This record gives sequence, structure tokens and C-alpha cells, in this order.
Amino acid sequence: MKFFIDTADMDEIREAQEMGILDGVTTNPSLMSKEEGEFEDIVREICGIVDGPVSAEVVSTDFEGMMKEARANAAIHEQVVVKIPIIREGLKAVKACSDEGIKINVTLCFSANQALLAAKAGAAYISPFLGRLDDIAHDGMELIKTIRIIYDNYGFKTEVLAASLRSPKQVMECAVAGADVATIPPDVLKKLLDHPLTDIGLERFLNDWNAWTSKKNGAAVVV
Repeated sequence: MKFFIDTADMDEIREAQEMGILDGVTTNPSLMSKEEGEFEDIVREICGIVDGPVSAEVVSTDFEGMMKEARANAAIHEQVVVKIPIIREGLKAVKACSDEGIKINVTLCFSANQALLAAKAGAAYISPFLGRLDDIAHDGMELIKTIRIIYDNYGFKTEVLAASLRSPKQVMECAVAGADVATIPPDVLKKLLDHPLTDIGLERFLNDWNAWTSKKNGAAVVV
């Protein structure tokens, strides 16, 4: 499973990149609004940090507006994947962009039917929002499983990009369900490494090592 980080913060992106496991970045208008600078400059800088896909979203809701933005976003850098919402005008734009060779990440997906339509229109990625479904007492993980089955049934090449992840458990469950990508908030990404037994084990190893070396050197035990 590929790991994307869901942020437009350069420090967070660099930190994730340094971990050696980052495959790409997703952004959205809300994340972009938190940053200083021009949209194009922010996207270009992110592309300079990571080697993989960088999602940059359109904000128009009509076909012509989305196409204009999609072409402009794609022209910023070869790594850019344009995000388009799964609405009627958006679906038209997904098809048109696909025909033009522009890679599309279809966002705000909350149903398997939406995911099916996006794949038929030629989307490179579909982004089901797990956490937001869970927030309204729906089973977000079940959606991932259903989309995976549908795509495998018909050989769709669209990648399942699990979004709106709120916990390490959800990341693990997405991997079990066969999601191609998980886009993970920075705080959740850090938590993937955490386990109390790892901390306890490391502390014990270091204490034993220090005690052994101190004993050999005739020095006081370091703790």
C-alpha cells in the first residue's frame, strides 16, 4: 500500500519524506488555505520535496471552470494529479481530462456507485472518505471493501485512495481491505510507529547495555 500525507505544510511533508516511506501528497482547498503564498508556488514546492503524485484540487463547480483549472494545475508540474469532486459536472470533467491525458483524483466519494462512475470515466484515483462516513454512523471501511471488489470484478485500473483516516487502526484495516493508497494526516502517520512495548523493550535493552559496559569499565551504572 502506498502512503500519501494529507497536508500542504512543508515542514510536515519534509519530515514524512525523511522517514523514507512517503509515496505522494494530497492537498485540498482547506489545507491550502492554512498556508502562506500562491497556490501554484505551494504545489511546485511540494513537488520539489517528494517524487510521487501531488494532488491539487479545483474549486470551480461547473464543467468549463473545472477544465480550465485542471489544465492549469496539471501544467504546474508533471507530478500533479488534479482533484475533482464527484458531482455531475465533475464527472464530465473527469472524462474530458482523462481523454486529454490529465490524471484525476476523484474526491468526496461516499458511495460505491460514485466510485463505479469515477472508474468508468477514467479516474486515476478514487478517494472514499472513511472518517466522515463513520462520523454519521456509516461504516466507512465497508465502503473500501466494496469498491475493491467492484474494481477487481471488472479490472478497473483506478486506484483506491483511502482518505479521511483518523487512526492507525483505520490505516491497518485499509491495508487488509486492499486499498492501493492511504492518505494519512501527519499526526496519524507518526502514531503508526508508536507502541508501548517497543518503548519498554528499547529502554530495557539500553539499560542492560549501559549496565554491562559500566561494569566492564568499573564505572557507575548509567540509567
